[in-house]
Amino acid sequence: MDIYDEIRKGERGAWISISAYLVLSAFKLISGYLFASSALLADGFNNVTDIVASIAVLIGLRISQKPPDSDHAYGHLRAETIAALVASFIMAMVGIQVIYGSIRSLVVGVEVEPDVRSAAVALVCAVAMWFVYAYNRRLATQINNQALMAAAKDNLSDALVSIGAAVGIIGAQFGLPWLDTVAAFAVGLLICKTAWDIFRDSTHRLTDGFDESELGDLRSSIARIQGVEGIRDVKARVHGNHVLVDVVIEVDPLLTVMESHEISDRVEEQMRRIRNVMHVHVHVEPKAEA
Repeated sequence: MDIYDEIRKGERGAWISISAYLVLSAFKLISGYLFASSALLADGFNNVTDIVASIAVLIGLRISQKPPDSDHAYGHLRAETIAALVASFIMAMVGIQVIYGSIRSLVVGVEVEPDVRSAAVALVCAVAMWFVYAYNRRLATQINNQALMAAAKDNLSDALVSIGAAVGIIGAQFGLPWLDTVAAFAVGLLICKTAWDIFRDSTHRLTDGFDESELGDLRSSIARIQGVEGIRDVKARVHGNHVLVDVVIEVDPLLTVMESHEISDRVEEQMRRIRNVMHVHVHVEPKAEA
């Protein structure tokens, strides 16, 4: 399966997330208004932001399937990272709005006890979202798609948010009506945290950041290749869901050009055996005499 087949397969998970969020957000918002639950309303607005975020990821996946052209020699795979960055801003704005609303309710002293049926709604939605998480996690593992795995983790956080909302609603039934508003505040914080995590990961990738431990693994793999006498430098950067690697190796200075080229080919072949490594540039230098 080539990289574009994997992206197209990943779209299925994005569509499932969008469909689930459409149904669950409508269910939560309607139930939240009917049963006077701030926590359930906040959870519903959280799912609305997830719809926008999932659509942004889907658009990014579509754009990233465009083949390389004169302006984008490496293709358009970073489009999905940009889409995730845009989604993080949307989520942050809604999260701040939810936090502001809950603080205002606490200050004003709005203490409307939510209907206990809203807790049942939250728990049903939590179970449904857990199944969406399980499906996307399995698909992301199968195609080794980091973006879809991030979406799956977001699905799991949404399930946990719904459970938290249910806890707040049930607590309000025991003479603590303000607990429902506190639960809404906690939901707002979780939305902002998720937005921050997506923002941090996206900006790290867009600025060519790369995990040092993974870079160490790449270096170790190259060092074990027959004919590689030393490694002067290894660089890597993330391009969409894939990795671009630049490495400078040292070889025996007495080797012919053809023999050095064969070692370079072995390095490229070994790197491409690692999932998500799309392109490898190998520069060969003669090993310096001790």
